[in-house]
Amino acid sequence: MLALLTAEIPTRLVDIEEELFRIRGEIEIRELYFSRLASARAAHEDVDEEGGEQTNIDWLRHNCRMTQQAAADRVRVGDKLAAMPVSEDAFYNGAIGFQHLVVMARTAAAVGNDFDETKLLPLAQKHSPGKFYHESLRYRHMVQPKEVAEEQANLAEHNYLKLNTGEDGCLVVNGVFDPVTGASIRSTLEPLARPMGKHDYRNRDKRLADAFAEVVTRNTKVHMNVTSTVETLLGLLGAPAAENEFTLPISFKSVERWACDSTISRVLMKDSIPIDVGRSERVVKGAQRRALIARDKHCQWPGCERPASWCDGHHIVHWVNGGRTDLDNMILLCARHHRMVHEGEWQVVKSDEGLMPIAPSYFSPWMPRGPD
Repeated sequence: MLALLTAEIPTRLVDIEEELFRIRGEIEIRELYFSRLASARAAHEDVDEEGGEQTNIDWLRHNCRMTQQAAADRVRVGDKLAAMPVSEDAFYNGAIGFQHLVVMARTAAAVGNDFDETKLLPLAQKHSPGKFYHESLRYRHMVQPKEVAEEQANLAEHNYLKLNTGEDGCLVVNGVFDPVTGASIRSTLEPLARPMGKHDYRNRDKRLADAFAEVVTRNTKVHMNVTSTVETLLGLLGAPAAENEFTLPISFKSVERWACDSTISRVLMKDSIPIDVGRSERVVKGAQRRALIARDKHCQWPGCERPASWCDGHHIVHWVNGGRTDLDNMILLCARHHRMVHEGEWQVVKSDEGLMPIAPSYFSPWMPRGPD
């Protein structure tokens, strides 16, 4: 062991790669031997330190410092080796890896007497372990369609979504969805999560989060009551923040964006008691909205093609500052670019050549970008 710790690391790339390949092969051979031992241990009675019953997997997990899944996979490989002798030979010949054997063993345990390694081995030799796992699921469906359908239905019964609000007012979302529902969600989000337009420096996680928010707020009729004063809309010093039932106080910039294209109703208060409630009116509505859509057709940010149905009508000069709600003072902007103009403090200027976005003074076009 000490010799390994003090061994000199090769400097040439070809030597490093050869050493990695050699060491990986040794590790995988030892993994198979470990799996045989783990399976053999199951033949003996297992008693934990407190005198209660302990499974073989639990013993491996605690004493060999393994996860539940890793321990179970090793035991399963050892148990199923007799059912996949051809695959074992392929492993020794270097045609497949230990993780391929893990997938084989899982499949053998699932289908029982219907398992046929000759159907799976060519797929294992062709694909990576991850891709092979998906191919093994297709094989399982061919052999046991009813059982697979029952498993997927059971997974759907365990879907969950947790919503928690952090101290800063942010919504923390955590959830698990069955494969079918998950595929539908990804099919919806992935097209919306592609980089869009100029100045898109978001990493993939940020784009997915924005796509999720866009789907939730655009594909459903969201009725959100926000209480704000005119002074708040103007961003005057001393004006209170806006209020909403499900979040912390809301900044005047967010209220300004929402007020660009929303339904506004007047509620006059005196001594905290409503004394007049006006009729609700949509800022951009009817024929005017249709004319705006016919003219712009999609988000007007350079390079962005979000369709009109996903866009807000943005006032270049906001109506609370005297800007008119007419076509000359309005453009279509998608949710992200509308937010950039208000909360992000970008400016948009219309010229004969179209819309010109102007970055805030602190913006740097060389800001770091995460991996896609």
